[in-house]
Amino acid sequence: MNPLDAPQLLDSIDARTKLAGSNKMELLLFTMGSHEIFGINVFKVREVSPTPPITLTPNMPYGVEGVISLRGSIIPVISLIKFIKGEPASDKLGGTMIVTEFSRHTQGFLVDDVDRIIRVDWDKVKPPENMLAGQDGLITAITELDDGRLVSILDVERVLAEVLGEKVVPTLPKVDPQLNLTVFFADDSSVARKEITMVLDKLGIKYIQANDGLEAWTKLQGLATRAAAEGIPVRNQIQLILVDAEMPEMDGYVLTRNIKSDNRFSGIPVVMHSSLSSEANRTMGQRVGVDAYVAKFDPAVLADTLLALLKR
Repeated sequence: MNPLDAPQLLDSIDARTKLAGSNKMELLLFTMGSHEIFGINVFKVREVSPTPPITLTPNMPYGVEGVISLRGSIIPVISLIKFIKGEPASDKLGGTMIVTEFSRHTQGFLVDDVDRIIRVDWDKVKPPENMLAGQDGLITAITELDDGRLVSILDVERVLAEVLGEKVVPTLPKVDPQLNLTVFFADDSSVARKEITMVLDKLGIKYIQANDGLEAWTKLQGLATRAAAEGIPVRNQIQLILVDAEMPEMDGYVLTRNIKSDNRFSGIPVVMHSSLSSEANRTMGQRVGVDAYVAKFDPAVLADTLLALLKR
């Protein structure tokens, strides 16, 4: 299996933006030291190349092998196998580097080899069982290839958080408790859920959460049904919905489209909060009707966005 070059990865970007609302995604498949197959969303990948010479630097965080210069920028190079399986069996680094860009950071991930890009339906991407969740929950979802082999989708946001450390949430203005505001949010990443709850707690806003898009839609429908039975609008119960873009079983684009096409949720703004921060992804969010798009994770920007929409 030969490494894929950048043009092969990044061609037909317009076609990929049309996946919004189709509940499909594209995964780049790769391996690390075994026959197990891993996957990463193509929208997080800038390019793939043989591993270049890496400059060793002192006092690097765990898993960071050093840095490289990439077109004038210095980026860290991270050994993914150290997070998945602990220290590798040998000193040999992965022969392939996947350059990724998400959560407003660029970094290289060392892997053994890359295979190909596949297109999968999000409803065939399932949350992992506890025993398959990997070290500290680093596997965020599982899907199956046509030949029956399983693909583990990594929570690369969690990997980055472990390398960089947790973001410090600044002091935020408390909202008037008499407003009795509640935000509903959905995210499959445990790191993201923790970050969101820290912001909402500091703002003094109550919340209801879901771990994936399908669970979110089921809970929202339940809220709407109960509100109808009580003769009140759903917006009396929740005043804003915050969704991730990438989620097992139902992605944030389809979830947003469902919300926006259901009159019961009229008047409730939807914010997409995603590590996919490119203009293409923002366009995808706009296409399905999000009221705002916020790149992960800047607590001040997230708080400002929520407050501005809630003040409406």
